[in-house]
Amino acid sequence: MHHYWRLSGFYFFYFAFVGAMSPYWGLYLKSLDFSALQIGVLMSLLQVMRIFAPNLWGWLADHLGRRVLIVQVAAATSFLSYLGVFFGTGFAWLFAVMALLSFFWSASLPLVEATTLSHLGEHTGKYGRIRLWGSVGFIVAVVGLGYLLDFLPIRSLLWAILGFMAGIVLFSRYIPEARVESHHTDHLPVWSVVRRPEVLAFIGGGFLMAAAHGPYYTFYSIYLVDHGYSKGTVGWLWAVGVICEIGVFLWMPRLFKVLSLRRVLLASFFLAVVRFLTIGWGVEWFALVLAAQVLHAATFGAYHAAAVAVVHRMFRGRHQSKGQAIYNSISFGAGGTLGGLYSGYTWDAVGPAWTFTLAATCALAAFLLVGAKLRLAEE
Repeated sequence: MHHYWRLSGFYFFYFAFVGAMSPYWGLYLKSLDFSALQIGVLMSLLQVMRIFAPNLWGWLADHLGRRVLIVQVAAATSFLSYLGVFFGTGFAWLFAVMALLSFFWSASLPLVEATTLSHLGEHTGKYGRIRLWGSVGFIVAVVGLGYLLDFLPIRSLLWAILGFMAGIVLFSRYIPEARVESHHTDHLPVWSVVRRPEVLAFIGGGFLMAAAHGPYYTFYSIYLVDHGYSKGTVGWLWAVGVICEIGVFLWMPRLFKVLSLRRVLLASFFLAVVRFLTIGWGVEWFALVLAAQVLHAATFGAYHAAAVAVVHRMFRGRHQSKGQAIYNSISFGAGGTLGGLYSGYTWDAVGPAWTFTLAATCALAAFLLVGAKLRLAEE
């Protein structure tokens, strides 16, 4: 595909930003002496804005027929918003800066996902070969910063993130616009698709899966550092998970020939239960922590690849951008917000082990819901 490197470059920098924020922003906030609850609130803002913003941007993109223009505007405005972190460290100030940044930043991914899948057409199995560059970007950021932050002050993180955001702005200029194929459901409102029982079950499962990952994305690094792991080791543990995720993206076309999308989703939910119980109760044993990171291949890699393919199948024609946006809003947005907030509360109230047990319970609920309600045409 002649657009391969343009799309891959965007994914690289987008997830390099995530690779800097998810593991290390909490450590930066901790260095400012914020409480666990305050850290949970600030970290959840990236998810809170994903509840509202993608739907607004997705509707606008489908209405204008200009997905890429919206991505470019969102990338530039999120970059400008981020500059605010250099001008204050108070809770209220950072709350405002991160809310504004998140509102614009959350617009990009659903639109780029819809654009990428439109370019691929019937060859959606090749999605993983483009998306894996996002995982490479995440690894570069998480490992590189892990080592750097063992020697440099935590404030240097701010400059690294600025560089990644500049890369997002640059590559957004080169994303090719895709032609949106018409579909016989185009005249119907998007909610006629959302109301179908199998769609509601799938989106509910996504909500619970994102909620399950809340403690991991908010407190995993802090948890490991508190148990004596160096920041370099923490960086490598994050990277191991994403390296395994890359393996899944490469293997995806073969995986989907053997297993149905529904079975991939169910296996991912079940392995998430195992993973979060292992992290919560096995942090003292490096081998168990490492094994839990290998399961990231399933709980994020395989799950995400299957979920994006299911959304693409459920929402067709001019509903594609809105479908990706609704899925992102309810799962990563609402689910991620719930995960960040409950973990911020329970971390001090009942302790890390029980917080991760609650995460495992969310994944179990997703397994039961999707197992009972989701039926796809392939089966």
